[in-house]
Amino acid sequence: MKSVELTKIKKFSLIDIPKPEITNKNDILIKVKSVGLCGSDIHYYKTGRIGNQIVKYPFIIGHEMSGIIEEVRDRASKLKKGDRVAIDPLVSCYQCDQCRLGRYHTCRNQKFLGCPGQIEGCLKEFIVLPEKCCYPIPEKMNYDTAVLCEPLSIGYYAVSFAENLKNKNIGIFGAGPIGLSVLITAKYLGANKIYTVDKLGYRLGIAKNQGAFWTGNINKTDCVKEINKLESNQLDFIFECCGEQEAVDKSLQLLKPGGKLIIIGIPEFESYTFDAHLMRRNELTVQNIRRQNEYMGKTIKAVSKNKLNPDFMITHHFKLEETEKAFQLLSNYGDNMIKAIINFN
Repeated sequence: MKSVELTKIKKFSLIDIPKPEITNKNDILIKVKSVGLCGSDIHYYKTGRIGNQIVKYPFIIGHEMSGIIEEVRDRASKLKKGDRVAIDPLVSCYQCDQCRLGRYHTCRNQKFLGCPGQIEGCLKEFIVLPEKCCYPIPEKMNYDTAVLCEPLSIGYYAVSFAENLKNKNIGIFGAGPIGLSVLITAKYLGANKIYTVDKLGYRLGIAKNQGAFWTGNINKTDCVKEINKLESNQLDFIFECCGEQEAVDKSLQLLKPGGKLIIIGIPEFESYTFDAHLMRRNELTVQNIRRQNEYMGKTIKAVSKNKLNPDFMITHHFKLEETEKAFQLLSNYGDNMIKAIINFN
């Protein structure tokens, strides 16, 4: 079968590898139909690492995927050949202290699809994964939309930390797929005014079209001054979705006393710094987000009922053979790209 390997920084190779086989009875063989490119994939592509997760070449990346079941071994399985599925890329042990607490996303023994030293990714024609990773999708949902349910579930999960959003005013730094996922989920859950900040005009235009009350380019506008002018009582919650120190600094200046900063973005540096006196005087809370936890099912249900519609994020389609071109464009913010999908036959 065909696959694409990352062979060094910013370099992919198209190769033929053996088709995987089921070795555990709870595993499922899946024919990959669509794969989405994620910002974390770009970290591996550009730098070969995220923190201490360092790529050993060659390696297959990619974790946002949907497909059709090719083979099921366990007769007790709720799934069968021909079922269409979206994938949760996290494999938890279900035995450690974190799993026993229901914190499967911080499992001590977790393995994540396309993560160095854990599980090879899904940029290949077939993949074997545990049944618990597979979520059936309704007939009317296409494979590309199913791919988006995974990043959208991260936004949905992050917004849950804002508790009751009814009539709350919030900020979002970063209008990529995760920031936009936060935006449409926050709108769905009743947020009042949503202020969105980014460096790219085309992203801000999309945010505006999706219901942002105000948008600002951080390189051209004094966002703190402008937002504080419009909101004298400041913002209730801010979602940091870009992994930038500047976004954290400005967020602290925009939050009202008792406000909460929710960090989702993955930085390329080792440590954030915080204004200790501002944090203390305003009694601000910082909440970090690690992927999502049991929100895939909720997200698929919301999308299938037209409560959430992430399809606007898909701006580009590529064949597997065009993977390197797709990554080049995405890493350089080329051609007004938001979300690129690799489509398989």
